Amino acid sequence: MKRIGIIAKTDKPQAVEVSKELIPWLKGRGIEPVIDEGLGALLGISGCCSKNQTASKSDMLLVLGGDGTLLAAAGLVGVTGIPILGVNLGSLGFLTEITIDELYPAMERVLKGEYEIEERVMLSVRIVRNGTETGLFTVLNDVVVSRGSTARIIDLETKVNGDYVTTYKADGLIVSTPTGSTAYSLSAGGPIIYPSLRVFTLTPICPHTLTNRPVIISDDSLVTISLLSREDVLLTTDGISGPAIHYGDTIEVSKAENTIKLIKSPYRSYYEVLRKKLRWGER
Repeated sequence: MKRIGIIAKTDKPQAVEVSKELIPWLKGRGIEPVIDEGLGALLGISGCCSKNQTASKSDMLLVLGGDGTLLAAAGLVGVTGIPILGVNLGSLGFLTEITIDELYPAMERVLKGEYEIEERVMLSVRIVRNGTETGLFTVLNDVVVSRGSTARIIDLETKVNGDYVTTYKADGLIVSTPTGSTAYSLSAGGPIIYPSLRVFTLTPICPHTLTNRPVIISDDSLVTISLLSREDVLLTTDGISGPAIHYGDTIEVSKAENTIKLIKSPYRSYYEVLRKKLRWGER
């Protein structure tokens, strides 16, 4: 490993302070830091790279921030397939499992090749209007089709591999990966799914029919969602607002060709993260 890219949540002063120590630490071990230009500006370093270049020029990506920062970085990796190590600057994250205190011991292990990688499936989201593709996204957590500012429920005709499932009358519908099962889907009553399982979850948001429960399907499936309501609705991918969806539009969701490779924490299991984040066992 010769080059390590650094992407940080730049509105956190702690990210800058950590980077000031981390960059010379890497150089002292013969590693070339590839620094995101936003972070470089705060550090007073010129000649830095865009976020896309930071990912494309690196052998590994080090993300300093929270789960949201890592989600944004995941979209940069693309076909390069480089591993990502997430370091949380606040409370423990589902994706950023390494704490600040564990940063340097974890990096020592990485540089020695003593680490495990967990591959996470991603979603490919395609918007089709009148037979023409109008949008294409790749996401790690989830895609959400939801009503906008109106208080009316919306009608979403949903098919899996061409087989009609139902027309959800609800505030919206979440299609989630196992990674995203602890995000919005969990808040909407969806199940927690172990990250390495090859499945998706369809989770309706406040369905009019209470028997419309979350459904788990194979990640080899093609999910087709057609808007049957006249109201415009919103498409959100990994928490980022996308284009408005209009009557007759179709959203096609399938497994993306690429996966994300996350370096696993050597200090705790997924279940420990669940216990701490969700406060299981506390009174």
